[in-house]
Amino acid sequence: MTDRDWQKVDGVIERGHQVASGSAFDTPYPGGTIEMQVPCFKELGLDLTHCFKATINVSIRPSTFQLVNPEFTFREVKWTDRHPPEDFSFSRCRVWFKSTSYDGLIYYPHPETKKRHFQSPSIIEIIAPLIPNIEYGCRIAIAYNALEVTVNHA
Repeated sequence: MTDRDWQKVDGVIERGHQVASGSAFDTPYPGGTIEMQVPCFKELGLDLTHCFKATINVSIRPSTFQLVNPEFTFREVKWTDRHPPEDFSFSRCRVWFKSTSYDGLIYYPHPETKKRHFQSPSIIEIIAPLIPNIEYGCRIAIAYNALEVTVNHA
């Protein structure tokens, strides 16, 4: 992947809203939002069927991030009848955990089209295959494409 300008940022795994995985106590999506969204993204040309059906929430606090030119952007994705369609963007990344690299994608549901469960700009959500032994509080590094993602170091 030499066509990418890879840079790294360190972070810590944090508990999210647990709606993506369907683990939240009061979720209206018992199977999780990711499981419901994967077929929509596949139909649009992004196959995430090999990924774990949840997100890894990585805090890069006090730094923040922005997707400036994501590889994939899907507009008005109707993945549920519970609210209007949403926009999503993705940028390929690598997760470094315990000296092993895992290919993943930064998952960005556009806040302007979301109804709830907003993330801080210091939280990067990642979709990736199941990573053994990863848990809340673990330190990881994310290699990201600097042509698509900007990290603003505080």
